[in-house]
Formats: sequence, structure tokens, C-alpha cells
Amino acid sequence: LQRMLSMAVEVDRSPTCSSRKIADDIFPFILSIPLRSQREALLNTMESQLLRCRLLELLFQHSCDVPTTSSMSLDKILYFLSHSSVLPQFQDETATWQRWDEMLQYLSLLLLSYQSASPLAEHLRSSLSDRMHLIVQKAKPRLQDGDDINQLDIQLKMNDFISRMEEALGQPFPPQIQEKLFMLQ
Repeated sequence: LQRMLSMAVEVDRSPTCSSRKIADDIFPFILSIPLRSQREALLNTMESQLLRCRLLELLFQHSCDVPTTSSMSLDKILYFLSHSSVLPQFQDETATWQRWDEMLQYLSLLLLSYQSASPLAEHLRSSLSDRMHLIVQKAKPRLQDGDDINQLDIQLKMNDFISRMEEALGQPFPPQIQEKLFMLQ
């Protein structure tokens, strides 16, 4: 499945466009996956970084009270950090801290996927036939406007997120959550 999805993203002249179309089609199925381990297995084994990034973006857009229309960027990831909540479809019999843990896991995965598929890795957003030209020409990547964030922005958003999580959990964070918070920051 992952190989077929990856090839489906690559066959178009615009891998970004095809990854959006595919993600829009399979997103409802991801929402219906009952177990966290199954959702993580699907997302962790995804070969196409563009497709995984888009699916995670849709997942966080779905969990925001006020979705944003900005394009994918580091600033948008910070927006998700501030405005996302635990997805109601995934709230089964697991403990509250495990739902927050899953959200942190997906935020980290989104950051890694975006880093791999961002404009800095522009060759992934180009068709296969155009990639060789970009590589040979050593084309300079173009930064998104939302990728210009600073350490203070990150610290403020992380503090806000930690406050929301402390309020929701009402107890000291388990070690797994503390570790994920540190890694995300």
C-alpha cells in the first residue's frame, strides 16, 4: 500500500498537487481507524513525505476550533500547537495523558515530515523529470514566509501548550510526555 501511494504521488507533474488529492481521499479512512497503534503504523511507514505531511496537516486542521487557511509552514505547525485539541474520534477508553501523548507524537511527525518535504527540499515537490535538472543546477531553495520563526515564538507557543496540557491533565506529566515535549521543542 505504501509503495503504491508513493508511486501515485510521483506519477503527476506536480507531486504536491497529487499528494493533496490522495490525502483528501484517504483522510476519512484515517479518522475511522480505531486503534492508535494502527494509525501510527500507517503514518510511520508512509514512504511519501509529502503525503504524510499533508495527512497530518489535515488531521490537525480537523482538530482546530478555528482552522487556518495558511500554507504549510513552521508557523502553521506553531499554530497547530496553540489551537489543536485531542481529536474526539480518537477518544476511546485510553487515559487522557495518552491522547495528549498521541497528539505530541503526531506534531513531531508533522515537523519531521515538513522538514523533509519543505521548500528546502524542493526537489520532492518537483516532478521526477525536473528533479535531475534541479540537482544538476544546484538550485537554491525558496523559503516560505511562515518559515521565518524565532526562538521566542517557539518558547511562547510551547509554554502555552504546556499550560493547556497541565490544565487538562491536572497532574504531573508522565515521563513519556516530558520526553516528547523536550524533543518537539
